[in-house]
Order: sequence, then structure tokens, then C-alpha cells
Amino acid sequence: MTTELTHLEHLLAEQDEPQLTPDRYKSVFRQHPAGVAVIALEHDGRFVGFTATSVISVSAAPPLLAFSLASTSSSWPAVSAATTLTVSFLADHQDDVSARFATSGIDRFADGGWSRLASGEPVIDGALAWVRGRILQRTPVGDSYLVSLRALESDVGDRTAEPTTDRSPLVYHDRAYHRIGHHSII
Repeated sequence: MTTELTHLEHLLAEQDEPQLTPDRYKSVFRQHPAGVAVIALEHDGRFVGFTATSVISVSAAPPLLAFSLASTSSSWPAVSAATTLTVSFLADHQDDVSARFATSGIDRFADGGWSRLASGEPVIDGALAWVRGRILQRTPVGDSYLVSLRALESDVGDRTAEPTTDRSPLVYHDRAYHRIGHHSII
């Protein structure tokens, strides 16, 4: 990654124009709501998972999605070696799950609330949907990686309970969790 980062830094220096400070940049994206997901995989016999608000749909044909992950993340070594992983899109009642998977230094899987797919990867129980994907690329961008996936398998709905129409996605906006639903339709 050092060579790619050096190249990016060189391009940025060539442009020699003012740029946002990290704090100002963060304040812009705090105003942009994002869906909350948990990325999970198995690596060297242990489960690895983390909260992500950077998941994006890239293409429907072929079915591609992506997320970003800091190269300094404790999960990066596992993601850098993985071939497949899951993305569980959290429901509005799962703010505790999101917080747990965003906490460093703990066993994020110890409290349960997840199931293992037949292929071995963990998914979060009660999630609105999940996608199992094969990693296609890990593209260095700045001090992070953009991880691109081909969607192999998915499920929409809670694997452990009766589906209801009242479920809505967990959304993160301005450092707080939010619900969207029929009350927020314009």
C-alpha cells in the first residue's frame, strides 16, 4: 500500500489546492445518514466482525457491492486474507449490536445473536437482510481500502422470527442511531 499511497500523495501535492481538514470533512459526513451493517467472516479459526456505514451498491448486473475499511483497523488483517464474508444490514432495534461490533478489544461474537451459514460465515440474527459475497478487489484509497464483493447469496428477513412489515433499517446520522419508517415518508 505504501507505493499506492505515495502516488496518491504525489497527485494531491501536484494539485496544490486547499482541502478540507479531517474535522471539517467528518462534519460534512455526519450530516449524511447511512445504513448500518455488520461485516463478518471467519479467519484462522476465529470470527471477525465490525460495524460499517460505508456499504454501497455498485452494480446489479453483475451483483457487486463494496465497503471501506481503514488499513489500521484490527479487522484489516482478516479481511486482507479472506475470500468470502457476509454483510448483515441491521434493523432499527439492533443499535446494541452495532455498538458491540464497533467496540475494540472485546469478543464481539461472545454475546450470541448470530448464526453460521452452511458455507461457514456468520450472519447477524434479526438483520433486515444479509449478503454473502466473494471478495474481488481490495483497492487502496488514502489510508483505507475499498473492498469490492460479488454477491453470491442473500436473504431478506429475520432468520429467527416471523417477518413483520414494521421493521425498518438502522440508520446512523450525526453520531446517533435513528429509525426510518412510514412516519418519515414524504
